[in-house]
Amino acid sequence: MKKLLVAGGSILGACVIALVVASFFVGSIVTRGVNNFAPKLTNTKVALSSADISPFSGSGTLHGFVLGNPAGWSDADLVAVRKVHVSIVPKSLYGDHIVINDVDIEAPEFDYETKFVSSNVSDLLANIEKAGGGSAAPQAVAKNGKPIKIELKHFRVTNGVVRLGAGVAALKIPLPPIELSDIGTRENGVTPDQLATVMMKAVTSDIVRASTQAALKAGGTAGAAAAEGVKKAGDAVKGLFGGKK
Repeated sequence: MKKLLVAGGSILGACVIALVVASFFVGSIVTRGVNNFAPKLTNTKVALSSADISPFSGSGTLHGFVLGNPAGWSDADLVAVRKVHVSIVPKSLYGDHIVINDVDIEAPEFDYETKFVSSNVSDLLANIEKAGGGSAAPQAVAKNGKPIKIELKHFRVTNGVVRLGAGVAALKIPLPPIELSDIGTRENGVTPDQLATVMMKAVTSDIVRASTQAALKAGGTAGAAAAEGVKKAGDAVKGLFGGKK
């Protein structure tokens, strides 16, 4: 009986170790993928601290995501998110068609910087568009050598905040909830740059809209000038997509 208990305990211990290792392995795949590929796509600093994802359910949390400003803008991060909740089909991580059930971004903080006809966001989108074009574009490739395609069933951003301006004069503007569904479902997956473009287009449209309204509410000459600058930067962003949202 004692031998059976010892054997049972050993098996249980081995199972626990296997679960911990599997969980770390899945999380490390996501962390490594983001940190290795995303900077090539955005041509900016991108860093994900860690990812805790269950190897069985595929649900988990990404911790400490930051995306830096494009060249020519301040040293501040364009967006910082403490936590992103995700749900991934675990086995899809090992193939060329990754299926993500949910991406839920809670309380992201955006630093929106504008010049007369441009913005840090429009420059980021231009970087992504440039990276996605041509034969020299960076490609995420699966172990089978095929380009990775991604299907995202549900994308949501809630309680976001946009900072317009710098220092004590910065305006903090709440973002309305943003929600998208079935990105890449009809196409049997989209490339990472296509996915990033769709998500950024949705986010950018609301950043521009909220920032313009806030600048107008500020009133006076400064408020009107700020609103005009934001509007022109927003028009430049829309031009990247060939029209309005």
